[in-house]
Amino acid sequence: MAVSTGGAYAPGTELAGKVALVTGGARNIGRATALALAAGGAAVAINTRTSKDDAETVAQEIRASGGKAEVYIADIAQAGAVKAMADAVIKRFGRIDVLVLNASVRSEKAFLDLTYDEWRLPLGITLDGAFYCAQACIPQMLKNGGGAIITLGGMQSLSGAKHRVNGSVAKHGLVGFTRGIAREFGDRNIRVNCIAPGTMNTTRAPGREARPAPTNIPLGRYGEAEEIASAVRFLAGPAASFLTGQTIQVNGGQMMF
Repeated sequence: MAVSTGGAYAPGTELAGKVALVTGGARNIGRATALALAAGGAAVAINTRTSKDDAETVAQEIRASGGKAEVYIADIAQAGAVKAMADAVIKRFGRIDVLVLNASVRSEKAFLDLTYDEWRLPLGITLDGAFYCAQACIPQMLKNGGGAIITLGGMQSLSGAKHRVNGSVAKHGLVGFTRGIAREFGDRNIRVNCIAPGTMNTTRAPGREARPAPTNIPLGRYGEAEEIASAVRFLAGPAASFLTGQTIQVNGGQMMF
């Protein structure tokens, strides 16, 4: 069944019968991704660690449009929580075909002021979370004859970022994770790709100043969450059947390769 999303995404059926798990699916890019995959016909499992109300709102929007969605509360940096979540998704929907590793945490702090716990936080969510989620979902994909994993990296994985050394390391590690898993499971029809968003028009952290108009983006504007979500939907579907191990820069030309 094609799901209406109020005009944000073209309804389709390319993901009909598929089940997608989206980590960090309550807000911003995660929210947009859940809606985009539902528009493509997938049933969507929306993961969040703390934003239950926001996640429920996304799920209700999908259901109201004719789709299927459930919310799963889990800290993906914890192995037991991920296993329980994956088991619950499989019990509810019967399978997992698409894994979107979107959950992350962003902070800004001078490197010499970082505590060990602050250093570890993005590594735990981004890298440990990718490890736990992939180990929980790949066996199901193998049973289904294949699947798609999409990781959400960032430009800082290549450029680095002042006061975000921990986040840059985490995102760079995600590129290596993407390529390694792509090589290991490509012959079993599991495709793994990374999307690196540019500077986005998403909710800003409290206390941070509003950004001025961009002068370093050739398209002359910041990106929208829906534009990242549309790329995720493409990578999850059959149109990307010969695409794996790639990092796709969706940044308006801010970085070119």
